[in-house]
Amino acid sequence: MAYLLQQLANAVPLAALYAALAFGYAVAFGVTKRADITYGAIFAFSGQILLLFTELAYVRFWLVLPAALAVGVGAAIVYSLAAGLWIGRAIMLPLASKSPNTVIVAALGIMIVLMETARLAADTRAIWLPPFLNGTVVFWSDGPFKVTLTHIQLIDTALMAAIVAIGTLILRRTGWGRVWRAVTDDPLAAELCGTSASRVFLVAYAAASLVATICGILATFYYGSMDFGAGLMFGLKVLLIAAVGGYSDPLRSAGGAAGLAVVETLWGAYGPFVWRDLVIFSLLVLILVMSRRERVVL
Repeated sequence: MAYLLQQLANAVPLAALYAALAFGYAVAFGVTKRADITYGAIFAFSGQILLLFTELAYVRFWLVLPAALAVGVGAAIVYSLAAGLWIGRAIMLPLASKSPNTVIVAALGIMIVLMETARLAADTRAIWLPPFLNGTVVFWSDGPFKVTLTHIQLIDTALMAAIVAIGTLILRRTGWGRVWRAVTDDPLAAELCGTSASRVFLVAYAAASLVATICGILATFYYGSMDFGAGLMFGLKVLLIAAVGGYSDPLRSAGGAAGLAVVETLWGAYGPFVWRDLVIFSLLVLILVMSRRERVVL
């Protein structure tokens, strides 16, 4: 029983990460209507920039760790948001109305550029953050076995949950949320009513890039590093996990993604670990195919 509770506790930070990523992706997908793996590339790019500038500040300028992390966070936000804004304005906005294949090809090219930029800047070195906020909080105890989470896990979970909560309030309670919904439903009708669909597109893509950037920073804090190939893995995974809850509602996408994180964690705890990614991706494809069939029938 205690082991199961610990695995469920371990699933909470991953569920929060997947939920926040799926929420941001659904906001961007609402205006692009195209599969876009550059979202995962921005997520990984922000973590890699964080590592590069934190190491620069910590090793070369001898700053204390909190100051070095602040430099890394600032650089990650600036570089990743700049990349996201440029991608949205110069590439996705012109291509979103074209063939879906053009967006897929462009997304692959962007992902390679971001991954290779970070790899070359780091000289293909794996950079690791020193452990911090790794003290544990005990939630339940069964003799010597304790159900715990670290402080960084709890902080990350709270911040990612706040992203989903604040984003939901903005979409449902503000004028911009209503405009975003109008553009996602029918951009031409929104234009005829006086709304600039292209402006809403850019704001939505920038907001999604901001979510991916923050999640990349928090994930790097938790895991301690960010792999150069994480952009492709998370790009594909986010694209599919957002489909679990459906792309039409970002909150539903977040809920479906959180549920999938629980399944992934439990498989890692009780099933063969080497088969985990195969099983999860197969499950995602199956859910996507079934949801597609239901929409066709309806």
